[in-house]
Amino acid sequence: MDFGFTTAAYVVSAVLFILSLGGLSGQESAKRAVWYGIVGMALAAVATLIGPGSGLWLLSLILIGGGGYIGWMVANKVEMTEMPQLVAAMHSLVGLAAVFVGLIAHIEMGRVGAMDESAKKALDGFAALIAKKDGVELGILKVELFLGIFIGAITFTGSVIAYLKLAGKVTSKAEKLPGGHMLNAGAAGLSILCLIWYMNTGGFFPLFLMTLAALFIGYHLIMGIGGADMPVVVSMLNSYSGWAAAAIGFSLGNDLLIVVGALVGSSGAILSYIMCKAMNRSFVSVILGGFGETKGPAMEVEGEQIAIDADGVATALNDADSVVIVPGYGMAVAQAQAAVSELTNKLRAKGKNVRFAIHPVAGRLPGHMNVLLAEARVPYDIVLEMEEINDDFPETDVVIVIGSNDIVNPAAQEDPNSPIAGMPVLEVWKAKQVFVSKRGQGTGYSGIENPLFYKENTRMFYGDAKESMNALLPKID
Repeated sequence: MDFGFTTAAYVVSAVLFILSLGGLSGQESAKRAVWYGIVGMALAAVATLIGPGSGLWLLSLILIGGGGYIGWMVANKVEMTEMPQLVAAMHSLVGLAAVFVGLIAHIEMGRVGAMDESAKKALDGFAALIAKKDGVELGILKVELFLGIFIGAITFTGSVIAYLKLAGKVTSKAEKLPGGHMLNAGAAGLSILCLIWYMNTGGFFPLFLMTLAALFIGYHLIMGIGGADMPVVVSMLNSYSGWAAAAIGFSLGNDLLIVVGALVGSSGAILSYIMCKAMNRSFVSVILGGFGETKGPAMEVEGEQIAIDADGVATALNDADSVVIVPGYGMAVAQAQAAVSELTNKLRAKGKNVRFAIHPVAGRLPGHMNVLLAEARVPYDIVLEMEEINDDFPETDVVIVIGSNDIVNPAAQEDPNSPIAGMPVLEVWKAKQVFVSKRGQGTGYSGIENPLFYKENTRMFYGDAKESMNALLPKID
C-alpha cells in the first residue's frame, strides 16, 4: 500500500478527531462525537498497519488484540467513581510509550549511523527516514526525542502519583520533600545540562540521566499538589500526554501523531486554564505551589451541625416553588444520580422549578458531574454552570447539596486565611433553606472545614446519598 493512502487516511482521521473534540462540548452531540473518535482511531490504526514500514503482522495483531481485550475488561469493570483514576492511569501509559519510543529512536540512530552507505540503501521504515537525514536534521531529531522522553517521563510518574492519590492509596495532602521547589528546579537544570551534553556527544548516559530527573520531577510535582486541585491535575496531565505524543510524532515523522498530540495538548492546557480561573488560582501556583498553603490560622467555625430527617426535607420540598440541586463527588460515590434524576422528575411534574448548579471543579475529573447527570438522563437544559445560576440563590426556596464541600464553602469569601480563599464558589447559603446530604461530619477530600454546615438556614441530611434520595421519593406528594 503506498504512502498516499496512509497520508489520506491520516487526514481523514485528524478531521474525525477534531469533530470528536468539538462534539464533546455538548451533551446532545457527545455520543456522536465518541463515535467520530472511535472511527478515526480505527482508521489511523489500519492505515499505519498497512502503510509504509509495515511488518511484524503477527506481533502487531497480538498486541492489538491483547490491548483491546484488556481495555474491554477494564471498561466493563470500572465504576463512574473510578473514572478519574482510570484517566490518570491512561495518561501514564501515554507517557511511558513516549519514553520507550524516544529511547528506541536513539538506539536506531546509533545503529543506522554505524552502517555504511550501501547498507543504508536497503533500509525501510523509520531507519530509512533516519538514513536520509543530514547532520542538522539529525540534531533536530535529537532535540525532538529528548523532549519526548522528558515530557513522557514527567507524565508517567505524575500520572501514577495522581492515580494513587485519587484511589486513596497515598495521602491526598500536598507533600514535598525537604528542599521543595529547589529540588524540582535542580532536576530541571540537570535536564538542560543533559540536553547540551547529549547534543555534543550523542551518548546514552545523558539521556538516561535526564530520564531519571524527569521521572523525579513528575513524582515530586504531583505529590506537592493537594486533593482539591486534582481535577486540574488530571486535565494538566492530559495536556502533558498530548505534548509528549506530538514530540514523538516529530521524531517518527508521523503527521497524525503531531496533529492529535497538539489537539490533546492544547485542549488540556485550555481546560486547565479555565479550571484554574474558576478557582481564582494561577496555573503556575497550582502546579508549583500545590494546595493548602495559608497565610495564617483559619477562622474558627462556631455553632453546631443540626440534623434533619427525610420527612423534614420532603416537607420543605413540597412547599418550595424553586429548587436547586448541587451535586458533588459524594453523589458519584453513592451512585445516587438515578435517584436524584427520579426526584427531579417528580418535583418538576408538580410544577416546581428544579435546576442543577455545576461548579467547574466539582468531582475529581473535569466534567465529572455533567457526565453523571447525562448518564441519569437529566435534561441538559436544567444543568447550569456556576456563572449562570449564582445570582439566583437569594430567590431560591430550597438547595440540596449532595456530597459537596469546597465548591459550596463560604470560607472562600469570608476567611482570607482559608486554603481556598478567593475561589469562586456556589453561594448556596443565600437560599432560604439548605439541606446537605452527607455521610457524616467529616471535612471531605481536601480536609477543609465548611462553615456552611453550621449556618442557621442549613440542615444536615445524614446518610448514604442514594438511600437518602430514595427515602424522599415516596414522600413527594
